[in-house]
Amino acid sequence: MSINKSEILKNICYTELVYGRINKKLNIKFSKNQIEKFILKILRETEEKFFSKIGKNFYITNTENNIKITVNSNTFRIITVDRNQIYKK
Repeated sequence: MSINKSEILKNICYTELVYGRINKKLNIKFSKNQIEKFILKILRETEEKFFSKIGKNFYITNTENNIKITVNSNTFRIITVDRNQIYKK
């Protein structure tokens, strides 16, 4: 199954709870509008090869910003945003 990045960008949406979750997980204090602009910027900048679908979710990994975005593939709702774990030897 191929992933349609433009469809994700066009349909992306948020729940009230996810704004607080994003601020908490990324340790930021953005407004709803700032969060939406930030997520949209990350999604646009991320090459489609870094979009994957596992089960019912899309996972978008942006290594430049050290961010992983989880999106429900049916509703296009943002589920969470995490900092990527960087493992050092």
